[in-house]
Amino acid sequence: MPPLELGLFFTGTDTGVGKTLVIAGVARILRRRGYGIIVCKPVASGATWKDGRWVNEDTVALAEAAGQVRDLDHVTHWTFPDPVAPPVAARRVGIELKLDEIIRGVKDKQESNKAMLIEGVGGLLCPLTEQETVADLVAALRVPLVVVARRSLGTLNHTLLTLEVAHARDLYVAGVVVNETTPPQSLAEETNLVELQKRIRVPLLASIPYQLRPLTGVPASLEAVDWWKLCSANL
Repeated sequence: MPPLELGLFFTGTDTGVGKTLVIAGVARILRRRGYGIIVCKPVASGATWKDGRWVNEDTVALAEAAGQVRDLDHVTHWTFPDPVAPPVAARRVGIELKLDEIIRGVKDKQESNKAMLIEGVGGLLCPLTEQETVADLVAALRVPLVVVARRSLGTLNHTLLTLEVAHARDLYVAGVVVNETTPPQSLAEETNLVELQKRIRVPLLASIPYQLRPLTGVPASLEAVDWWKLCSANL
C-alpha cells in the first residue's frame, strides 16, 4: 500500500499531553501560509451527545482549525461516548474496529496537494483495535511521526520510551514537540528539556511554554518550524 503523499501523524507520550493543541496550531500556520490541509482524528473515544450525534471536543477543535466545521464526520469517522481505549469503547456499543477499515477511512480523505494532519489516540502502544495499536496504523500509513511530550516529571523516560518503540518498528520520526500543560514546579521540570536534547537523535522541533490559552491560538514556538517540508518527507 503506498504511503500518504503529504502528511504528518501526531502521537503523544501519554494522554492529555497537548496533541490537539499542537495539530490545531500547525493547521492554522499552514492555512495562513497558503497550503492546503486536511485534519483527521480517525478514532475518538469520550464524547458528548449534541444535535443528535456523539461529538468529541478534540474533533471540534481540529475541525475549527482546518475550516472543516461543517463536516465533523470527515474529521473523525468513529466516535464513541466512553473515555476508554478505542477497542473497549467500540465493544461497548457493539462495534469491532478493524485496522484495514481505519486505514481506508484515512486514505479516503486524502486530496491531491493537501497535507493530512492525523491525530492518534494516546501513545504509540495505545490499543487501537482488538489486535493492533496506534503504532501499527502509523506503520501502515508510512507517514512521518511527530511526538508530542508533556513537560513534567517523567518526560525523559516517556519520550525516550516512545522514540525507542518508533525506532524498533522502523517508524520515521520527524521530531519532538514538548508542551507545558502546567507551569514548571520542580527542578526536574526546569532541567529536563536540556537533558532531553542531549539524549534524543531526532530534532526537538518546538517547546511550548505554559500559558492560559484557548485552542484557537497558535503557540509562537510552532511558527519557526517548516511544517510543509516535514509533511513532504515521503515525496
